[in-house]
Amino acid sequence: MNEPIEVHPIDEPPHCSRCESPLEEGDLRCAICGQAAPHADHSHAKHVSVTLLRCTGCGAAITYDPDHQAPACSFCGEVLRVETIDDPMEQTETYLPMTVSIEEARAALKAWLDSRGWFRPSDLSSASTLTEIKPLWWVAWIFDAEALVSWTADSNAGAGRSAWAPHSGQTPLRFDDMLVSGSRGLTDQEAYAITPGMQLGTGTDSVVGGGDQPTLERFDVPRSQARQQVLAAIERTAADRIRAHHIPGTSFRKVRVAIVLRRLITRRYSLPAYVLAYRYRDQLYRVVICGQNARFIVGSSPFSYAKLFLLVGGIILVVLFFAVIAAASS
Repeated sequence: MNEPIEVHPIDEPPHCSRCESPLEEGDLRCAICGQAAPHADHSHAKHVSVTLLRCTGCGAAITYDPDHQAPACSFCGEVLRVETIDDPMEQTETYLPMTVSIEEARAALKAWLDSRGWFRPSDLSSASTLTEIKPLWWVAWIFDAEALVSWTADSNAGAGRSAWAPHSGQTPLRFDDMLVSGSRGLTDQEAYAITPGMQLGTGTDSVVGGGDQPTLERFDVPRSQARQQVLAAIERTAADRIRAHHIPGTSFRKVRVAIVLRRLITRRYSLPAYVLAYRYRDQLYRVVICGQNARFIVGSSPFSYAKLFLLVGGIILVVLFFAVIAAASS
């Protein structure tokens, strides 16, 4: 006779008793309605004091490993100082693997320098020298959310004899796999330029990388401050969608949105990249390459003022030539 099979229920995350939204580990209050989270037994947990190296230049927070880490920031090269944080901090949950090799990153830099356009020095690629290339993982939040968005705006639709007419509305919006950079070492422009090359479904719970010890940036804000950054990103994105799809007319002003969250699920990622420094004529420039797709690259490069002056001079000569012709024929 077969023994009955004992079925154990799958553990589910706790939910808010007021609005039924899922609560994340470490939450003191519900992210949706603010209800206090149920008290959990933390008697078995250890108090963890996080030791960071804080860059005195760009402010990036770097994991401190005295066996491997040199006292210089991999993002900007400035001096690092030791910082100890005792408050509960955000922690990376998923690391995306580095799939671009150092050789591929070098080749991507050369191709990028070759493609910088006519207003760059002609010898930019051949005369540039790569001085540093470092693999690193930078931090970001990836979130899904549902919200009810109320909006008001002035539009040229239905304005009649006036230039503007008031409009308002309310619409539900859904946000999937939205990214908010938590990095201090990368600028927002750099972070958002390389993120389209990321494959979010390939993550692990530890770093997967090459031979050299990589730089690991850490989240350096508590949960409440992180939520404020996520909510600000939701408001900006909602306002953009309202402008694009919901306000009648073709011209808008005074667009205002109010967000009521219905659902918010946040994941904490560390994303791979290469930070490269190259030198051209005694001047250093910086380039950042996506660690999963080297086609996504952003950086700075010198400008050729000689070519600009040549172009302006050519335009002036052409204008003078036609002016002389016009004067001679009159």
